Amino acid sequence: MLQAVLLDISGVLHEDGQPLPGAVEAVSRLQASRLALRFVTNTSRKTGTRVHADLLAMGFELERQQVFTAPAAVRRYLEHHRLRPYLLVHEQLEPEFAGLDTGDPDAVVLCDAEQRLDYPHLDAAFQLLLEGAPLLAVGTNRYFRQHGALHLDAGPFVKALEYAAGIDAVVLGKPAAGFFHTVLDDMGVRPGAALMVGDDVEADVAAAMALGMQGALVRTGKYRDGDEARVPQAAVEDGLAELVDRLL
Repeated sequence: MLQAVLLDISGVLHEDGQPLPGAVEAVSRLQASRLALRFVTNTSRKTGTRVHADLLAMGFELERQQVFTAPAAVRRYLEHHRLRPYLLVHEQLEPEFAGLDTGDPDAVVLCDAEQRLDYPHLDAAFQLLLEGAPLLAVGTNRYFRQHGALHLDAGPFVKALEYAAGIDAVVLGKPAAGFFHTVLDDMGVRPGAALMVGDDVEADVAAAMALGMQGALVRTGKYRDGDEARVPQAAVEDGLAELVDRLL
């Protein structure tokens, strides 16, 4: 029996800050149902607090503790392992790592740093990796959708540094199993009783289903024609509103 729903945010709830058709009402219906609900995202241009505030401003009903972000998972890892990060992150994300010791870094944190993903910054990260620093990544997403077009996400840069340094990154957001298990543990449900809803066929749907979760792919956001063929066991709907109609 389904007990919980995990919702990706960008591309499922909104695009470019505008709620997708029926999404606000769909979230309200889920919040009022018997199902536990969490919001999960790899976005690394905003802090978790900003993600929550933006969703409230769009009209969505949710509590701050229902939001799980990949950068927050990275911070927990840094604190647990007492690492000093070289932060290759977007300037808007810097508050997420406030208070951490960044002197003499012994770890590299790679997010969607936009203009900071240039040769000097990437080469500085590469030098640290050659010295044995671990590479901590928010995810391996290939691209994201913004203003009607697809743009490079952090994943290609993660792969470039892995290749150059001959190492494997520690991925702490989607599609990492640990990220999903953290959310499931918070809700107190087993994987088979949870449904992951996303527009990213790889990082959202296929990754969740590989853990034994149920998966649903929506034809919004970064969805591309033919994606459903890669997850034949997943539910497929035009949008979140249509999926909630099926669930409830």
